Amino acid sequence: MRYVYPCNIEGNETDGDGFTAIFPDVNGAITGGFTFKEALINAEDCLVVALSACVDCYEELPTPSPYQKGQELLTVQPVIAAQLDLYTAMREQNIGLPQLAQRLGISEDAAAPLLSLDYRTPIGQVIEAMYAVGCAPAVTEQVA
Repeated sequence: MRYVYPCNIEGNETDGDGFTAIFPDVNGAITGGFTFKEALINAEDCLVVALSACVDCYEELPTPSPYQKGQELLTVQPVIAAQLDLYTAMREQNIGLPQLAQRLGISEDAAAPLLSLDYRTPIGQVIEAMYAVGCAPAVTEQVA
């Protein structure tokens, strides 16, 4: 999957209490938790928030670096990956929200959630928007 980011989760050395999670490739993506598991759960949310900030600021999405031993690999959920693919295709083609809305025959207000990572847009709507900008959803195979 395209949006798999390595995350460093380490125990806090200063007071020995809790864990810090840092994404080396995603600017500002730092969080933590009292336990390793809590830090991992918070890291998943932190990744989406940081990527959402890139979308909101119309910035290029960070490229994940290769996995290194000791890191956790975290990925976004499929609908968010589709939204990020839509955003990337629009950015590459210099298509703004007004043009997307026009291609879909909807208002800009109705099109905005397609790119909002904190709004759970149905995957079918995101896929329809992807086709409207000339990109197809990535298909992954699962081993049974």
